[in-house]
Amino acid sequence: TFCNFFNSITNGGKTTLAGKLKDMLPNCDIISQDDFFKPESEVETDERGFKLYDVLDALYMDEMVTSIRNWMKSPASSGVVTEEPENTCDNLKNVYILIVEGFLLYNYEPLNELWNRRYFLTLPYEECKRRRSTRVYQPADTPGYFDGHVWPMYLKYKNELEENTSMQVDYLDGTKSQEELLSYLYSDIIQELNKLRE
Repeated sequence: TFCNFFNSITNGGKTTLAGKLKDMLPNCDIISQDDFFKPESEVETDERGFKLYDVLDALYMDEMVTSIRNWMKSPASSGVVTEEPENTCDNLKNVYILIVEGFLLYNYEPLNELWNRRYFLTLPYEECKRRRSTRVYQPADTPGYFDGHVWPMYLKYKNELEENTSMQVDYLDGTKSQEELLSYLYSDIIQELNKLRE
């Protein structure tokens, strides 16, 4: 099995890229961190009234780790589609690939031993805020939420990651076209898979 991790600032394009990669890669499945959010009633609220969603405590991270480990133990029984993309090399047909995508993946220690490749999609402040404003969230963003909580938490966790020199992360420019990013990621993953098979 082969695990790729996609971390990104909100609206960085990770979910779209992960979905397109799944269609291109052999025996590929996706686990999304968004599926492990706690219900709103269990998410803490700060003194400004902001729901603190962009922190690890807002997620059932232990359940996420369990799901990933269960997939790794038995990928063939996970329901992954086993039809091969037409351009799949013969030596990759028995490989199972898991893409894990989320916004807080590399700051949680129990996940760190599971990765083969780490990618981090970045966006500048203005572009991230613009994209965020076009999305509808439940619960909806309160006034000032992006500047008061979302962006500061992104900077905090990204800085922690950059200070950890032992962690190998491939930083990608999220303003590039989906086609360019997809081409790079596909080539990089296939190259890595071939190395593992050698």
